[in-house]
Amino acid sequence: MITRKLGTDSTAAAVSTGALGLGLMGMSGMYGPAEEVESIATIEAAVAAGMVFLDTGDFYGMGHNEMLLGRALKQLSIPRESVQISVKFGAQRGPDGAWLGYDARPAAVKTALAYTLTRLGVDYIDVYRPARLDPAVPIEETVGAISELIQAGYVRHVGLSEVGADTIRRAHAVHPVTDLQIEYSLISRGIESSILPTTRELGIGITAYGVLSRGLISGHWSADRAAGTGDFRNYNPRFQGENLTHNLSLVEELRSIAEAKGVSVAQIAIAWVSAQGEDIVPLIGARRRDRLAEALGSLDVRLMDTDLEQIEKAVPKDSAAGGRYDAAGMRTLDSEK
Repeated sequence: MITRKLGTDSTAAAVSTGALGLGLMGMSGMYGPAEEVESIATIEAAVAAGMVFLDTGDFYGMGHNEMLLGRALKQLSIPRESVQISVKFGAQRGPDGAWLGYDARPAAVKTALAYTLTRLGVDYIDVYRPARLDPAVPIEETVGAISELIQAGYVRHVGLSEVGADTIRRAHAVHPVTDLQIEYSLISRGIESSILPTTRELGIGITAYGVLSRGLISGHWSADRAAGTGDFRNYNPRFQGENLTHNLSLVEELRSIAEAKGVSVAQIAIAWVSAQGEDIVPLIGARRRDRLAEALGSLDVRLMDTDLEQIEKAVPKDSAAGGRYDAAGMRTLDSEK
């Protein structure tokens, strides 16, 4: 596995990791039912391939995702330091699964971590990050609480998720930030205007989720494919009606470029994200080993300047139809303000 670095050595916030990471959210119901045995086998295969950055959230499946990862780590029987666990916290959910807002008060930060460590069966977290900016809590207070957890040995690094340039600067002033986790793909390029220049100025890495836009630009989605029960794509604007028709036409443009290079649509889409900088680590949301194997094949894709020009022409910036979340979801994104 090729390695990349998140953060800078000068601030002691650096994390050397694989060029691809594994996002576990889809293994806990966000995209409909997942098969647990296959999920664990996928985690094991990813780690064996060098994808040691494992990203979860304490609210994925109301704790199910962390417990799933904990069982996988137990089966792997490898030293704890062999993997890097990234955890998002703060999202509040009801017993019916409803989203209730965010809580990033210092006491809530420490309480959430206590439960996370127990569910995972580990004694520290590599990167701990608020899932979203809590509008009621200054980011300085949230990061300050994580800094205290670092001093106590329960956390190694501070991470952020879906925040804008001003919030990044304020957080980094309290404690060096290792990485910003944010959506970044051919059809979600909002970070390029001010967020990416800010992280690069400060020496903060990017862990990019949604690199295949939740399967939309994977080459495997079709207009007649229905999302299953409990799949949040049922409400995602980019998967609806005329938006879907338009977005799939972009995928077909991309497919012609991929086929000319002898690779899959997913592989060229992942390779495009990787090609945007050595400070970017795409997170692959594979739930099955076959999809994981396809994603790993992106590491062999070399995009020349002419390839990047063709891709840009086929899928121009801001060419997608529909927002990346519904209206309520978009309001929670400090990165979009």
